[in-house]
Amino acid sequence: MGDTRLNLPNQSINPTPNIGLWFSASFMAARVISPFGAREEFRYMMDKVLIRSETSADVSAIAEVTVAAFKTLAISNHTEQFIIAELRAAKALTVSLVAEVDGRVAGHIAFSPVTISDGSPNWYGLGPVSVLPECQRRGIGSALIQEGISRLKDLGARGCCLVGHPEYYRRFGFQNIRGLVHEGVPEEVFFTLSLDGHIPQGIVEFHVGFTADGQPEGAGDALPART
Repeated sequence: MGDTRLNLPNQSINPTPNIGLWFSASFMAARVISPFGAREEFRYMMDKVLIRSETSADVSAIAEVTVAAFKTLAISNHTEQFIIAELRAAKALTVSLVAEVDGRVAGHIAFSPVTISDGSPNWYGLGPVSVLPECQRRGIGSALIQEGISRLKDLGARGCCLVGHPEYYRRFGFQNIRGLVHEGVPEEVFFTLSLDGHIPQGIVEFHVGFTADGQPEGAGDALPART
């Protein structure tokens, strides 16, 4: 099945982004729906970015993008590529999306199940999320996050949580919630987004794949494409 293409007229772009919006003017987007019933795609006209589900052909590129994105990040243990591989091998990549720029994988985001000590079901963890250094600050990370959250909603998810930068994730509605914690992580960098209005209480545990420090068996088997 081929991609549906949409040609839009040129937009007048404000070079100063408004970070209070989901997207700045320079990240104008159009939803494209295939006449064959395929899952909606996001096409970001400024950078010609396509957000889609990962395929088996993307596995190596996803690892390369992840390594490059975290290479110079001082707070990273540089195991993010192994985490993704472990989640994939465990069939725990509930949502795994790539950002394609001119036919090249330039970004990736993963969502996987978490457990909460109060028993709240259908909650997910966001991460890792990565964008090639030369493609950063173009809205690709924002596009991946938005589309990923949209797909979680489609799956009936009740919420999403993550460990991340305090000044970045609040723009997507993530908050620090008193009484919901991830042990060993400061409260100010642990974020929660409820998708049904219910806020659980307790301890959040991410999938065991987040302890990975090497390539697991079966790591090259991509998720079946979601439609």
